[in-house]
Amino acid sequence: MIEVENVQKKFGLLEVLKGVSLTVEKGEVVSIIGGSGSGKSTLLMCINGLESIQGGRVLVDGIDVHAKDTNLNKLRQRIGIVFQQWNAFPHLTVLENTMLAPRKVLGKPKEEAKAVAIAQLEHVGLVDKLDVYPSKLSGGQQQRMAIARALAMSPKYMLFDEVTSALDPQLVSEVLDTMRLLADEGMTMICVTHEMGFARDVSDRVAFFHEGVVEEIGPPSQIFGKRSKSPETKKFLANVR
Repeated sequence: MIEVENVQKKFGLLEVLKGVSLTVEKGEVVSIIGGSGSGKSTLLMCINGLESIQGGRVLVDGIDVHAKDTNLNKLRQRIGIVFQQWNAFPHLTVLENTMLAPRKVLGKPKEEAKAVAIAQLEHVGLVDKLDVYPSKLSGGQQQRMAIARALAMSPKYMLFDEVTSALDPQLVSEVLDTMRLLADEGMTMICVTHEMGFARDVSDRVAFFHEGVVEEIGPPSQIFGKRSKSPETKKFLANVR
């Protein structure tokens, strides 16, 4: 599981996370919603060790992410992360992009890495784009390639950081459908999202972030329904629906 215990994060004098605690169980999908600057994306960076923390702990399968003796490169093999921007290598084909990490990080032989990459690209509906360069893909296809790249590392957990926010509206559904497929298959996921329908339909729990704290967390029926406990949650949802 992933355990976030009283995590505090500052950028200079700005306190972005003010004691955030959150536990994500195996096979669970937790969506994080909230306004810009509330700390959602920063939390994902802290879980993956891409940002340091000033207080608290992050444990992944009992391993302290921010302990001095933790091998972050090895730990990150368990945690796939997909960002708003897909960051593909433009000089490599879709297949080559997807093969790269299994070969370079995991040390897989070329043919084995190729087989894994093809399987994951088929998984996300891109098996017909193996020899295409990223610039020739639509935004939705590029984001699905980024998901395939992360899955090629056989992670136990997937972190999604507003992966549809840079897409045209007509491309959003194909990416969300891929994420729904992963959820249906039992992948443990933390999804920072502005897509309220996705959060409502796919999540086991939804966490509403407000000014660096978890203002409210609960099942979608609570957060999106009449059982919401926080006036801030109700105010936010009234503005985004």
